[in-house]
Amino acid sequence: METKEIKFQGTVLAGIPMLLLTLALLFLAGPGLIAWGVLCEGDAATGLLIGAGAVVIICSFFLMAGFVKVEPGEARVMMFFGKYRGTFTQAGYYWVNPFINTKQLSLRARNLDAEPIKVNDKTGNPVMIGMVIVWKLKDTYKAMFEIDSQTMAGKDATGTVTQASIMRAFEQFVRIQSDAALRQVAGQYAYDLDENDPSEPTLRDASDEISRKLEEKIDERLAMAGIEVIEARINYLAYAPEIAAVMLRRQQATAIIAAREKIVEGAVSMVKMALDKLSSEKIVEMDDQRKAQLVSNLLVVLCGDDNAQPVVNTGAGN
Repeated sequence: METKEIKFQGTVLAGIPMLLLTLALLFLAGPGLIAWGVLCEGDAATGLLIGAGAVVIICSFFLMAGFVKVEPGEARVMMFFGKYRGTFTQAGYYWVNPFINTKQLSLRARNLDAEPIKVNDKTGNPVMIGMVIVWKLKDTYKAMFEIDSQTMAGKDATGTVTQASIMRAFEQFVRIQSDAALRQVAGQYAYDLDENDPSEPTLRDASDEISRKLEEKIDERLAMAGIEVIEARINYLAYAPEIAAVMLRRQQATAIIAAREKIVEGAVSMVKMALDKLSSEKIVEMDDQRKAQLVSNLLVVLCGDDNAQPVVNTGAGN
């Protein structure tokens, strides 16, 4: 992903020493100059001392606006009178130029569990499909300036755009773009195996291939916003309710046919083995008619759903 982000090169001072200096100006230097001016009442320097004390106090309040706290996995986008000056990511407590406006962003990975949506698969059948995405911000410049994230975020009750509202705007952007990518990818595969082409990958059995293609498509759509997709995977797949019952009966019929094929194949093998065993060991001599009757009886017993009920022939009655 091509990046437009640059590292902040402006003045950055340690926060704790600057905090001590600011407190000293606010509570010691400023009030001390004012008190000195009051004590020197009638002196020509009185007004100058009081004015200097007031200026020191005002400057201390101005210095307080420059403190910045950056936690691990966070970034500060630095803007100087509307111009992008770089991104600062070094964790700690610092002081920067108070005229620099900072926007706080999170670079931590986030999960998005997208609700299942209805799409048409390759064969036109409506299916419900959902996915989970792991994403994070990669390029803070694109995230802040290539898309209208601040307008999408809105303002809170105090009239400011918070980090939480900006990240919610990014999440909504990811949700919409990922839904579009999911529809595009899901439409390229059938839900289940095609009888005419059993080797073709489907939504049910080609999860790795679909996840890889889904990740690529979402990455393409989110590149404009400086967002990187770490993982995208389907976590829900089912037929739409209007055809679910019909497709369930179709799957059951397919399973029954496959099971019957196995049963018949095994039964034929067992009948052949029985005939060969009877013939090789000369247990009984049978003509073709009796062999056919034996084959019929064995197939009924082996392929029937119910247990066979033997009938004992006791001969003709008097």
